[in-house]
Amino acid sequence: MLTLKYSDYAFEAGTDEAGRGCLAGPVTAAAVILPDNFELDLLNDSKQLSEKIREKLKPAIEEGSVAFAVTHLTPETIDEINILNASIKAMQECIIKLNPTPHYIIVDGNRFKPVNNIPYATIIKGDGKYLSIAAASVLAKTYRDEYMNKIHEEFPMYNWKKNKGYPTQEHREAIRKYGTTKYHRMSFRLLPEQLKLDL
Repeated sequence: MLTLKYSDYAFEAGTDEAGRGCLAGPVTAAAVILPDNFELDLLNDSKQLSEKIREKLKPAIEEGSVAFAVTHLTPETIDEINILNASIKAMQECIIKLNPTPHYIIVDGNRFKPVNNIPYATIIKGDGKYLSIAAASVLAKTYRDEYMNKIHEEFPMYNWKKNKGYPTQEHREAIRKYGTTKYHRMSFRLLPEQLKLDL
């Protein structure tokens, strides 16, 4: 069973991101504030759920939450500030969009940077421990998948509809064959035999 809250603050936001390890597409974060009486069967870390269940949970999370926000950060931003900083920035932007402003933030993972002096805790595997982080992980994943399905129409040869930009063998083959697109992260090792430049 996932726990509702970590702190005693009235408005506690959980935040998480999706797409950190992808070769293409944005890194997407979500933040969610849940009410004290929130219950949702099946809600868990999005990686443990099927796409069908995530799609079913998404509207229930949106309707049941006090507030939620989602942010996509582009491959350009990822290349500019690196994926770790982009993941944190995407989560911070979600927090800023929340209304009401949270009194406390719980973050999936072990890295975060303060935003507007709001106290926070980083929780490793938090998406499998706290409902708000699990809810944020589901929103981040479903919104990012939607985005990847949309850009798939533009460049169907990479099959983003299926691999969502992750480094599958098929995705790497397509990069080898067709080169890169504006949606690819140029700072990533797109092909295994690329020489790594320390920029």
